[in-house]
Amino acid sequence: MSILLTGVCQAYSGFELRDVSFEVSTGEIVGFLGPNGSGKSTTLRILLGLERPARGTALIEGTPYARLPQPMRTVGSILDAQWIAGGQTVTQYLTWLAIAGGLDRSRIPLLLEQVDLAYAAKRRVSRLSLGMRQRLGLAGALLGDPRYLVLDEPLNGLDPEGIRWFRDLLRQLRDQGRGILLSSHILSEVSAVADRVVMISSGRVTGSGSLSDFEAEGSLEDAFFKHLAPKER
Repeated sequence: MSILLTGVCQAYSGFELRDVSFEVSTGEIVGFLGPNGSGKSTTLRILLGLERPARGTALIEGTPYARLPQPMRTVGSILDAQWIAGGQTVTQYLTWLAIAGGLDRSRIPLLLEQVDLAYAAKRRVSRLSLGMRQRLGLAGALLGDPRYLVLDEPLNGLDPEGIRWFRDLLRQLRDQGRGILLSSHILSEVSAVADRVVMISSGRVTGSGSLSDFEAEGSLEDAFFKHLAPKER
């Protein structure tokens, strides 16, 4: 079982995503690494059915996201925690997600404990820091107990203690058998948790392999700059 992207292409004015192909299996963390503007977020939006590719396929266990019978039970995601509706309380937001996804609301207190937000359960989202919103976004992603997680820059706004907590949680989730796609431009955070790495630059996959393969080139940082497209160096 896996997430599988094959030959995904998309084009905007001044930007082109070209033949993006890679796989994320259960029980692994795949770091999706590239500079800002390299095509990471566009790729994730296509995977999650928010955009249609011009060509190619993005499948989750053989099915496009939009055709999954209960998508939140299969894949959870964080794309931009800043856009979580601010007028609701933390618990109200998760309750709304559960109702919308046909999910069990009884998991909410447990998830708030897991992401260390139980103390803020009645706080309005508008009063949360970015780091707290990231934790709330992760609780929402886990609400359906999914087999896969798709996370776009989830470390933004977390302090050093929060980053360490997040690393440990990702490892636990992987060890439970989940497949995790972690999109980031922060080399140190990808190298701390990833089993495999996919590098993207100027809309193209420029490298893919195990973390140890890339570190054999000297370090993940050395490999990252080696695999950048010329105009992004």
